Amino acid sequence: MEQRSTTSPLLLIVFWLYVGVPLAAGIWETLVKASALFK
Repeated sequence: MEQRSTTSPLLLIVFWLYVGVPLAAGIWETLVKASALFK
């Protein structure tokens, strides 16, 4: 299978930031709250 659609690297970076930042923030919040439970 040949990939014809050319995705710009910049668009890819922007997309991953858009997805990754809230995801990382959510994981961080969960870890902080979980660590508070184990104290």
